[in-house]
Amino acid sequence: MRLTSWLLLGATLGLTACGGASEWATDAEVSQFRYADGGTTSVTLYTVIRIRSGEGGHTALLIDGSERVIWDPAGTWWYPQSPERNDLHYGITPWLENHYIDYHAREDWSVVEQRIEVDAATADAMIAAFAANGAVGKANCARVTSSILREFPGFESLSTTWWPVTIMEEFATLPGVETKTYYDDDDADRTNPLRVVQ
Repeated sequence: MRLTSWLLLGATLGLTACGGASEWATDAEVSQFRYADGGTTSVTLYTVIRIRSGEGGHTALLIDGSERVIWDPAGTWWYPQSPERNDLHYGITPWLENHYIDYHAREDWSVVEQRIEVDAATADAMIAAFAANGAVGKANCARVTSSILREFPGFESLSTTWWPVTIMEEFATLPGVETKTYYDDDDADRTNPLRVVQ
């Protein structure tokens, strides 16, 4: 699908839920907390991995375009300064990005971060596409994320998959991917600094 089609879709369609509970922040809330860093535009795949088994537990995306958002399909993360509309969280400052990672990285779970630069038009088209999708039902995080991502130039090689580890492994083959893995030793205290393995 052409980028202009996604932009038009995001601008003209309301967000609709496709299963499960959904949130709908007001225009005023979204406007109040919108955030852009003015830096390089990119998309970052987050995969939550059970350390003992290597099993994938969750898939999410941070999209950094004309604003910074996190697509957290069927996720449980919430923060009052990040208004949500059907699994898309707005206003993602660097501090909130770290908060999101730290929320998921625990004694038994690591978070794999895979960042790739994209042009500004692609980043904004991705934001529009994920916003237009609406809320995602449980256990569909990887399936919906992969099915939307593969519509964009440079991501066509990704398969539509139900498995977070599969999309993570395929994402790793894309040119220019930068990868980090985050760990947190203390399950009870999510304020501790994260250990990062490059």
